[in-house]
Amino acid sequence: MRLLKLAHIDTLTLNVFSWAALQPSEDTYCFGKLDKIMELAKRHGMKVCLATSTGAHPAWMARKYPEILRTDFYGRRHKFGARHNSCPNSPVYRKFSVQLASKLAERYQAYDNIVAWHISNEYGGECYCENCEKAFREWLKKRYGALEEVNRAWNTSFWGHTFYDWEEIVLPDQRSEHIDEEHTVAQAISLDYRRFNSDSILECFRLEYDAVKEYTPGIPVTTNLMGAYKPLDYMKWGKYLDFISWDNYPSNEDSVSQIAMNHDLMRGVGGNKPFVLMEQTPSQQNWQPFNALKRPGVMRLWSYQAVAHGSDAVMFFQMKRSIGSCEKYHGAVISHAGHEHTRVFRECAALGAELEKLGGEILGSTVQAEAAILFDWENWWAADYSAGPSVDLKYHDEVLNYYTALHRQNIPVDLVCEEDDFSKYKLLAAPVMYMTKPGADERIREFVEKGGTFVTTFFSGYVDENDLVILGGYPGRLRDVLGVWVEEIDALPPHKKNRFSYQGQAYEAKLLCDIMHLEGAQALAGYEEDFYAGSPVVSRNSYGQGQAYYVGTRSGEDFYQKLMADICKEQQIQPAAKAPEGVEVTRRVRGQEEYLFFLNHGEGNACFEIPRDGLELLTGKACRKGEVMELEAKGVAVLKNC
Repeated sequence: MRLLKLAHIDTLTLNVFSWAALQPSEDTYCFGKLDKIMELAKRHGMKVCLATSTGAHPAWMARKYPEILRTDFYGRRHKFGARHNSCPNSPVYRKFSVQLASKLAERYQAYDNIVAWHISNEYGGECYCENCEKAFREWLKKRYGALEEVNRAWNTSFWGHTFYDWEEIVLPDQRSEHIDEEHTVAQAISLDYRRFNSDSILECFRLEYDAVKEYTPGIPVTTNLMGAYKPLDYMKWGKYLDFISWDNYPSNEDSVSQIAMNHDLMRGVGGNKPFVLMEQTPSQQNWQPFNALKRPGVMRLWSYQAVAHGSDAVMFFQMKRSIGSCEKYHGAVISHAGHEHTRVFRECAALGAELEKLGGEILGSTVQAEAAILFDWENWWAADYSAGPSVDLKYHDEVLNYYTALHRQNIPVDLVCEEDDFSKYKLLAAPVMYMTKPGADERIREFVEKGGTFVTTFFSGYVDENDLVILGGYPGRLRDVLGVWVEEIDALPPHKKNRFSYQGQAYEAKLLCDIMHLEGAQALAGYEEDFYAGSPVVSRNSYGQGQAYYVGTRSGEDFYQKLMADICKEQQIQPAAKAPEGVEVTRRVRGQEEYLFFLNHGEGNACFEIPRDGLELLTGKACRKGEVMELEAKGVAVLKNC
């Protein structure tokens, strides 16, 4: 507690993996140790984010009720071990997890320092056991009603897959429909399993949510998400969390834009409200191939990057390094040395002092954007499962290409789902919108008709929500608003490229090349090689009061930046502020108050003009419009308008 106070830490997540300690047998609960910890935290003025501990069940439960254990993709039932090894559709798991959550809420309901409930921990994974197979059939009955509709939606006449009884339906895994984990011969079945698995795990969260709310209705409830985590449809999950929290652990190779996109995605999952950075390491991770230290200043820089993109908290995993098992060398505020005389502790304490000084200044302010990118988990699953046209086509990569083009120009971006309100944006991009769900095309059409600018790409508009091809020619229901017909798709191996010129500059065409015909759209660029040389590759279509762009190939970062810069200029979408290369700028707003964050990710000092009169909150210095501010490498400045 002395060290935590020195580090200006005021909030603790407790009890994350304590199920075995809290419930040593089926009928025995032991809360004595947790009682002492809770009292200690309260006595020292610590806020508590109290976890329900249900991310890892006790050994006795696995021995007595082996059906609780997960079965993996290869059909192997697991033994006790690791974490997230509980079948989400096990009645036994659901019974005991809800019981524990309920007992915790009942016991600690009077503690006024509990600021949030933390359900389980980093939900994830999949299960292919008998429990799940039975639950999958029930899920299908609710979704489709009749078996005939399942056969239609899955196109089971192909390869003689027709089902005549619900009991004939099995889970898609290595033993049935899958070639390997990424490739399936029955995309619609595998897509529905993805939906079902995400829904099953969400139901576990919701059961515990209800259990703690019964005793503590006024305490908000969350669980820690994991950015662009593919197995769970976070856009759907976000509706059931009182606030979004997530764990930011970039790999050593992730770009600044990729880290930023994860923050914006998590903000988008929560309806573009402030979120909480629940976990980050103060220094190194333990699961990367090479677990490099965070260089001096990087922890502070990345912490402020989270705040800049909408976080109202900065938290760490872990407070103190454990002495054994796989995370004993994962970074911590308190190292194995056990004292404050370390570089990492000094950096954490300095950050804590700054945040304490900021106080509630920024809390509750929001990011306001005029540009949005559509991010859809079901589309992600379907596009990546598609049998062709290229094994290198990855939905997330294509979204990141367009996000990076806007982010590097410091254009604020919201990540949205198809159900969100598009009308508040001037620009909506939907890279690889492979799946067109019911009503999505009407909403896009309305957005463009009323003056919006829509941008989409190759492999868009091809299938419906069941991965059935929409007949009549690509891009299906988007064909009229885009004003093009795609006749063929050429898939290029990595060593082959085509080329095109846009605005007098040559760019690469790679991965996929759509061979398309104009149906009212204007060609902005054409291919220069192969038998389809001269065919349009980039087009713009006027539709109502708006514009719709179609990019028929993957290109390079230089092209995406040029195209998006041109569109933003045309739509008068301004960057948060002008800054040199390597300096990220974001903006948070609350009423008339505006906060500009300048984050220098570069290796050297950077200079920029202050855009308006204001106050630099970290130093307390007044700033005048037009003055030049110099920001050191990894430095941060937060300007509040006056």
